[in-house]
Amino acid sequence: MHTTRINLWSSPRNISTAMMYAFAQRSDTVVFDEPLYAHYLKSTGIIHPGNDEILQSQNDNGEKVIEEIILADYEKPVAFFKQMTHHLEHISLDFLAQTKNIIFIRNSKQIIASYAQVIKNVTMQDVGIMKQWWLFNYLKEKNLSCIVLDSNEILKSPGNVLQQLCAALGILYDENMLHWPAGPKTYDGVWAKYWYDNVHQSTGFSKQKTSERELPSYLKALYEESKVYYEQLYPYSIKAV
Repeated sequence: MHTTRINLWSSPRNISTAMMYAFAQRSDTVVFDEPLYAHYLKSTGIIHPGNDEILQSQNDNGEKVIEEIILADYEKPVAFFKQMTHHLEHISLDFLAQTKNIIFIRNSKQIIASYAQVIKNVTMQDVGIMKQWWLFNYLKEKNLSCIVLDSNEILKSPGNVLQQLCAALGILYDENMLHWPAGPKTYDGVWAKYWYDNVHQSTGFSKQKTSERELPSYLKALYEESKVYYEQLYPYSIKAV
């Protein structure tokens, strides 16, 4: 069976988990939660909440993950991979030629303010927007699939933007994507208990509390730097109409 493989290359503290839940409601789709997370931790030495659990729960060899998960054969025609863009470290990008790629952005002020609630020393690598700009240019230069999606546009009109996204991906829109049951999911990564409290309370796309959160003053310089990349990507994004 031909499989449409979709990578959602997200920034952290975005609504990427909600997007995974939305795609999981499709009867034709199988979903995976950040399959390259253990690879990222192992290859960079960075420590995140639940570090040991993550390393034990996943294969930490990125090339094996690509071969055995991302490019594997599936009984369903659509495979959706929720990914973090900054996980693309010390790994060949050749597999991107075989996937549909969504650059999933969010206003960097909102990302930083939210991230700082869990990890105080937020860096540009954590924010992910510079890596997204780099990936966008890489995909364009290679003439590979590249769709830009902004979470704030989704929240303006979820059905409309998801219809446009599905058309760009070459799959049929399914209105079941708009709602999901509350609570943890069997396909959540083991890190869900550290990051997914808000989305576990949700049953659909809605504005996040972090959208109005104040940015700590010590992180304003990081915001000014990251805003430059966001403002370059946003014009390419699907717009709510």
